[in-house]
Amino acid sequence: MAVKKNMALLIQYDGSRYDGWQRQGNTDNTIQGRLETVLEKMTGSFQEVHGSGRTDAGVHALGQVANVHLNTDMKEEEICLYLNRYLPEDIGILNVKEVPERFHSRLLVREKIYTYWVETGQRCPVFQRKYIYTLGEKPDLEAMREGAGFLIGTHDFTGFCTSRNKKKSAVRTLKAIEIIPHGSQLEYVITGDGFLYNMVRIIVGTLIETGLGRRTPRSVAETLEGLDRQTAGFTAPAKGLFLTKAVYGTEIFGGDGR
Repeated sequence: MAVKKNMALLIQYDGSRYDGWQRQGNTDNTIQGRLETVLEKMTGSFQEVHGSGRTDAGVHALGQVANVHLNTDMKEEEICLYLNRYLPEDIGILNVKEVPERFHSRLLVREKIYTYWVETGQRCPVFQRKYIYTLGEKPDLEAMREGAGFLIGTHDFTGFCTSRNKKKSAVRTLKAIEIIPHGSQLEYVITGDGFLYNMVRIIVGTLIETGLGRRTPRSVAETLEGLDRQTAGFTAPAKGLFLTKAVYGTEIFGGDGR
């Protein structure tokens, strides 16, 4: 007789052609939806998958963590092989591990790390064009870092999100914002305990405008204090954004620290 197990999945995906992570009533073209379809085929019944974060349409993941309760006798390796056999090629399962019954990938996540990539040159390398936003200008690093410094800590980030549920708190804690040059490309690494709708992309857009001299570093703090989305910068395109890592209190998959 099959025993119900709580299984954690380490997932990567190219979000280019999907309507985001979360299952939706008007489309089956989501990452969660595709996973649940294959798991239902594997077990013979619907299995709800819980992700650490709900990435938006067009956003990618290198280290999404999800969990699902399965009635199955299959071993971890067998589940991983089955999922990779039947999932589309742009969704990959890197690891599967049985975890304690009470583990929940979203409720227990301590912090998430997002990475955003920008090309400052006039042309993005051909084979990176789907995953990097081509700005075509070189922003000032120090101005962006100064602006980013105002965002570190615990704040109400209402000014850096869109379409939020006003019944829920917009208070989040940002641990770090790193802006790392790689030749003509910039890597924005943003670490926090949680993120609002479009928050990372609005932060990046605001910092880009700061680096291009279209706003002052101090204006970033003013947007934070004013709680007004209209005073923040543009929303950077989805294609440059990756959910890089979800961090928990204990290791789940081994030496990668997740």
